[in-house]
Amino acid sequence: MKEITSDLKNQVLRDTAAILAQDRNSILEANASDLEALGDTDLALRDRLAVDDKKIDAMISALQDVADAADPVGRVLYHLDHANGMTVENRTCPFGTILIIYESRPDVTIEAAAIAFKSGNKIALKGGKEALNTNLKLYECWQSALRKNGVSADFIRYLNLSREETQQMLSRAEGQFDLIVPRGGDALIRFVKQYASCPVIVSGRGNNFLYVHKSADRAMALNVIMNGKTSKISACNALDKVLIDSSIPQKQEFITELISVLIHAGVEVRTLENCPYPDTVPVKASERFTEYLDHIILLEEINDMESAIQHINAYSGHHSAVIITEDEQAAAEFMAGVDAAAVYHNASSRFTDGGMLGLGAELAISTDKLHHRGPLGTAHLVSNKWYIKGNGQIRK
Repeated sequence: MKEITSDLKNQVLRDTAAILAQDRNSILEANASDLEALGDTDLALRDRLAVDDKKIDAMISALQDVADAADPVGRVLYHLDHANGMTVENRTCPFGTILIIYESRPDVTIEAAAIAFKSGNKIALKGGKEALNTNLKLYECWQSALRKNGVSADFIRYLNLSREETQQMLSRAEGQFDLIVPRGGDALIRFVKQYASCPVIVSGRGNNFLYVHKSADRAMALNVIMNGKTSKISACNALDKVLIDSSIPQKQEFITELISVLIHAGVEVRTLENCPYPDTVPVKASERFTEYLDHIILLEEINDMESAIQHINAYSGHHSAVIITEDEQAAAEFMAGVDAAAVYHNASSRFTDGGMLGLGAELAISTDKLHHRGPLGTAHLVSNKWYIKGNGQIRK
């Protein structure tokens, strides 16, 4: 087998991008078949599954961006010239073999494999049955590029397994996989964590909160809320909850305008039963935990920023949180106090994405704290190894 050099990895990535462009029509046809078989279902699932020219262009761009990125393998993290004459270095190295299990989202077949391959890892892709035709077509593009460059097909595999077969594979994962990443809803994550016999990084749910501070620019708040809620409801970085400081000037006028704008955009506005507003749907407090993935948003008033931080930490998915304020000190305290993978000051939660944050692409967005949090790019899909060189030193 060829040595997998940086140049070779980059060539495979660029060839895959070219093959995607050539096979565009076949990819669209495969996706149309998946969408037809899906039938009537929730809007978010269909949105995640659908592939159009824009999404294919995004896959091509992601491959090119990853090819242009620095190779994350072999980077020196620590160097010491030991007093006894040894040279000590800690360098990045591949994890080994990664398994990603994901629902819908055919673009994961491209982005996850690109990140893993660039990081020197082998990857097994286990997509959902609802995207099978699209995933297999995208997998063919990978295999064509690997063959063209004389690279082993084992670097990128696609697993077409039933739920029972997947469960058996997870229970025997130790020694077969070095890392498993479930990317999907709560049910998938629970399933993987229940049966996996090797380390798991969770790409968890969103349920993202935005806090309108008493010093917020109200026009900015309206714009950021609308973008976070309506630009892509199926994304895990979409906005689900808005907390409004009870001390904001002209509070009632602002809340009335916000509700009106949201309803006009087709969003169902919910409020708690004990604090209803006109034209809103009253719900129980347990909805604070719910990730909607729909044109639904929950509005609440909150006493102050400390209460907002405690509220978000108690109910959110620890994915993304936003504060809208002109008070820099308040923003700093909020961003330090909120327990989330990404915290924002005066910007939409929709930017929690590998491509948007300059990573080129992402394997997933981790809501775990080990070993990395947030978008997993090429620089994060590596482990490390100690290299010690001596000339006969012994420890006394």
